[in-house]
Amino acid sequence: MSAKRKTVVAVVFGGRSVEHDVSVVTGNQIMQSFDTERYEVVPVYITRDGKWFTGEPLLNLKNYQDEVISHKGVISAILSPSVQHHGLILNPIVGRLQKNEVKRVDVIFPAIHGSHGEDGTLQGLIELADIPYVGCAVLGSAVANDKAMTKTILKQNGVPVIDGVTFTREDWLDDRQAILDRISAQLTYPIFVKPATLGSSIGVSRVENDDMLTMSIDIAASFDRRIIVEQGIVGAAEINCAVMGYGNKIEASVLEQPVSWEEFLTYEEKYMRGGGGMKSAERIIPAPLSDAMTEKVKSTAIQAFKAIDGRGTARIDFMVNEETGAVYLNEINTMPGSLAFYLWREEGLSQSDVVDRLVKLAQDAYADKRRNTYNYQTSLIELTAARGLKGTKAGQSDRQEIKI
Repeated sequence: MSAKRKTVVAVVFGGRSVEHDVSVVTGNQIMQSFDTERYEVVPVYITRDGKWFTGEPLLNLKNYQDEVISHKGVISAILSPSVQHHGLILNPIVGRLQKNEVKRVDVIFPAIHGSHGEDGTLQGLIELADIPYVGCAVLGSAVANDKAMTKTILKQNGVPVIDGVTFTREDWLDDRQAILDRISAQLTYPIFVKPATLGSSIGVSRVENDDMLTMSIDIAASFDRRIIVEQGIVGAAEINCAVMGYGNKIEASVLEQPVSWEEFLTYEEKYMRGGGGMKSAERIIPAPLSDAMTEKVKSTAIQAFKAIDGRGTARIDFMVNEETGAVYLNEINTMPGSLAFYLWREEGLSQSDVVDRLVKLAQDAYADKRRNTYNYQTSLIELTAARGLKGTKAGQSDRQEIKI
């Protein structure tokens, strides 16, 4: 009896994003978490300028200290949007005497943070390729990646969010004073200035006065065309919760309270202390909340994940005031740093368990998608060809116009 074929999982990481380095770390953590007896892991690295590569050297994080794509065994690759390939085209641009190859893939595991990966764009490509993939689909990814849109959707679904003012870079450059007046009329210091579609605290500033505000908006506007300014919640603690599941079967993890030595958890605190990604940051697990407040945060996290049509996993960040009972959802991270392994470990799940479960959820979502009807044939083309298209030739205005 032959051994069972391994499931081929392509882990996509890197990318054209200011969070490129974080993604490389996350991607390597994910790849190392798979049981090699059951899975064949295919690394897919996207460079800072958008070139795609694969190859065994990409499995070793130490190789990224140099120019990783120059290592022997690293070859170019692209994900084909055609269903006939169902995977990667290796060496897509070859000479006359060479041939390219197709690497069939069973599941794709996106591990890109922020732009061109966590925002629904990569998910759209994978949808065209018709391959199962881990994490939120196009809609959930796009909504959660945009902090302003997240607020709009969650408000409509009864999830409490922090008040904010949203505007574009063009608005800011056209009339700075008008933007400053809007902010002063709606918010009071302290406030936070953020690029609308970035994570990892990049471009985020805590602002205490008017002079800091102008400078902080200029910084945020250099990272994104849309900026959001949020009310600071005085006396509240940051509380994070991971969720995992699909459809109506969503579960929440233990809660954590990150401990910041700054006025908010900076990029350096998240990733540069200890070298272990978000798991290396100082934190209290479980968060020091009452049972009632813990349950309130968990249920709100699940409610929010369903509201954006989330699937797979996410880490959802809150601002919580135990004394007043206030819970505000801050943001949803559909590709959390370190995949929130450290939170699921408290629930008895190893890193291998987490990635295994996420692959199964991807396959479940794909099976659900296959229940949809996509091939719907009618006589419309034949009928239109027989009648002709209105306006295709002069003097044929009596021909029927087809409205769709």
